[in-house]
Amino acid sequence: MGKRRKSARLQFAKNLKHFRLQQQLSQEKLAELAGLHRNYVGSVERGERNIAIDNIEKLAKALKVRVVDFFQ
Repeated sequence: MGKRRKSARLQFAKNLKHFRLQQQLSQEKLAELAGLHRNYVGSVERGERNIAIDNIEKLAKALKVRVVDFFQ
């Protein structure tokens, strides 16, 4: 078998953190922009939560990225 792919959840978490840091946002500020709790954003970023599509859209809008960008 070939190389193991990261799970979609872990890929999402990695990219979420990348985009947040790229824009120099704290987890707290991103949570505020997205209308989510800061603890929730932190747990999503660590790959601990199975995030809902609605919340993915909120984070994408707050970061001004496309939803698909989180999974590439």
